[in-house]
Amino acid sequence: MSGKLAGRQDETAQDGARQAGASAAFAGSSRPVAAFLEMMAAERGAAANTLAAYARDLAAAEAVVGDLLAADEDDLAGLGEAWIDLAASSVARRLSALRQFMAFAQEEGLREDNPAATLARPRARRPLPRLLTHEEIDRFLDTAEAEAAGGTPEGLRLLALVELLYGSGLRASELVGLPLAALPRDVPFLAVTGKGGQQRLVPVSTRALAALRGWLAVRPGGSNGGGGNAGGKGGGSRFLFPSPRGGHLSRVRLFQLVRELAVKAGIDPEKVSPHVLRHAFATHLLEGGADLRVLQTLLGHADIATTEIYTHVDSARLVELVNARHPLSDCQSARQNDPEGAPEAAPEGDPQNGHSMRGH
Repeated sequence: MSGKLAGRQDETAQDGARQAGASAAFAGSSRPVAAFLEMMAAERGAAANTLAAYARDLAAAEAVVGDLLAADEDDLAGLGEAWIDLAASSVARRLSALRQFMAFAQEEGLREDNPAATLARPRARRPLPRLLTHEEIDRFLDTAEAEAAGGTPEGLRLLALVELLYGSGLRASELVGLPLAALPRDVPFLAVTGKGGQQRLVPVSTRALAALRGWLAVRPGGSNGGGGNAGGKGGGSRFLFPSPRGGHLSRVRLFQLVRELAVKAGIDPEKVSPHVLRHAFATHLLEGGADLRVLQTLLGHADIATTEIYTHVDSARLVELVNARHPLSDCQSARQNDPEGAPEAAPEGDPQNGHSMRGH
C-alpha cells in the first residue's frame, strides 16, 4: 500500500472517529446543543473527547438555567453562585463552552442576542506541571530497558511507548492512536495528528528509533499490518500499538503501564503519568536551551501561552542565564577578577569607610 493511500485511509478513519464521537456526544443533548456539537465536529474538527466535554458543560448550564435559548443575562449571572464550589479552571471552561454556544445560536438565528458576551471571566490560575528529575527519568528509562532486555513483546512495546512519550513529547491520545503510516521512512520524523485534527512532524530520537525497531520485530503483523509473529493477536491492525481486542491500545491501559513501570523503578507512581513524561520532555528541552517557539511546535500547542507555563518551572535556569549573559554581568565579573581595578581602601573618615564626615 502506498504512503499516500495509507494517509488518505487514515484521514478517512479520523473523520469517522470524529463523527462517531459526535454521535456519542449528541446522546442526551438538547437539539440546539446537538446542532452546536455537530458544527464543532464538522467545521472545527473537534475531537470526540472535546465534544463530550462541551456536551457535559452545556448540560451543566442547562441544569441551572433551563432552556439555553430562553435564558437571559440575569439567568446566566446565577451560574457563578451555582458553581461556587468548583475550581476556577472548571468554571472558566464551562463559561467558555457557554459563550461559544451562545455565539453559535446568535449566528444561526436561534436567538437574537448573546447574553453570555458580558459574563465575567474568572481568572483560572494554571497549575504548574508535575516534574520528574533527570535522575528519576534515568531510573525510569533504565527500568524500561531492563524490561525490554528479555525480548518479550510486552517489554519491547513498553520501551517504545515510554521512549516516544519522553523522547518526542507526544500526548497519550496521539501516541496510542499512531497509525503505522506515521512511522519514519526516509527522515526521523513522526507524522502526528493532534487536537482538532492538526498535523505536525515530530522528531524521533535515535533511542526511540531503536526501540521502535525492537517493537516492530515482535509486533503482531510486523511493520506492514499483515501476518504476524506474536500469536496473531492484533495482526492486520493499522495501528502501531494494536489492542488484542481490536483498535489500538487504550489511554487507560497506557496510564496503567506507566504507573506499573514507575513502581518497578522505585518512583512514587503518583508522580508519574504519560502527561508527566510529556512535561519532562518540554522542561528538559527548555533547560537545554530550546527556543519557546520551537517547543510550541513540537508540543502541538495552538497558543504559545500554553507553552509559556514551562518558563515558570525553569526559573533557576533563567536566573542563571541572566547572570551569565546580561551585559552588566561582564562588568561585575571584571570588577571581581581585576584587583588593579578594585577601589583603593578609603581613608579614615571617608564616608566609604562607614564614618560620617559630619561633626569633624
